[in-house]
Amino acid sequence: MLRRTVSAAVALLTVAAAFFVPGQAATGSPAAGGYPYCQSASSDPDGDGWGWENSASCVVRSETASNGYPYCRSASSDPDGDGWGWEESASCVVRGSAADPQPNGGTTSTWEHVLSGSFANYAEFEKHWNYRYPWGPDHNGTARMYASASDRNHVYLEPGGVLVEKASPVSPTEGKSTADPYLTIKYHSGAIHAKQTVVVNDTFPNWEVRGQFQAPTVRGTWPAFWLTGTQSWPPEIDILEFKGNATNWFNTFRTSRDVDTTKVNVTSPGSWHEYRAWITKVNATDVDVHYYLDGKWQAVHRARGFVNKPMWIIMNLQMEGSAGSPGPTGDTYFRARDVYVGRTHVR
Repeated sequence: MLRRTVSAAVALLTVAAAFFVPGQAATGSPAAGGYPYCQSASSDPDGDGWGWENSASCVVRSETASNGYPYCRSASSDPDGDGWGWEESASCVVRGSAADPQPNGGTTSTWEHVLSGSFANYAEFEKHWNYRYPWGPDHNGTARMYASASDRNHVYLEPGGVLVEKASPVSPTEGKSTADPYLTIKYHSGAIHAKQTVVVNDTFPNWEVRGQFQAPTVRGTWPAFWLTGTQSWPPEIDILEFKGNATNWFNTFRTSRDVDTTKVNVTSPGSWHEYRAWITKVNATDVDVHYYLDGKWQAVHRARGFVNKPMWIIMNLQMEGSAGSPGPTGDTYFRARDVYVGRTHVR
């Protein structure tokens, strides 16, 4: 191999560098292990993914599809056969599959970054997000959402691009929630929803929605990061939902009784973990939702009838209800960072 004095341990840790991350600049930007990308694949004559240029090791960038995603090294990374694989913590396209966006019938596809870096400051945040639920302050628990541009007690930003939602107990003097099941209001808390909606169709057949979260999981805490229909319910896609313990519920609601659920125990959910959904159109009416935790694929749910159904993206800290009661007697915090939304645009 053409690598020079690179230790075997470092080499193993940097194999991931051979995979291209969409949106990363080509020349000069380091690969995942800190090595530069090679200027030319000819610097790797043995084809092991490592080159030697300018007296230094470099990583040969894998060939990319026209939407900016790399082609998969192995079709085995696509166990469900939809054309999308997952290698070295990144999506990839199986060459020649239904997901391969090579020109066909005069159409091409590109990858668009829809939402990124929106927690950098309040101006950027309020450009991309609205306060509270799309329908108002109440939902299905005992928390009422209080937040606005002039009231940052329950939704606010911390240094480092972190958004915080805080739930605080209050005297039960506000009566009951206006939403089913009409529970007594015992907390003031925070919720936000993105101004950009998600709609899977022929123009935007693939979406990625992900973020890193520190989630509370004591009894009575009900944090969620989810998508729900703007015009009807369902559809619903729950990417993060904890109900008073350390089990995350990945849910796909087709009707109130027709639901796919994958439950995953999360170690230390109060630490940072990444929750991700890859949402892809599979036919004229249906969508597949792939769920990931910390880069590891957990499940795929068939979302029948989700095509052309716009959905809001919501992050909220609800309390009690399905999470049990009584809830905490002090303040509770739900934190998020690096929330990202991207999509394939077919032209």
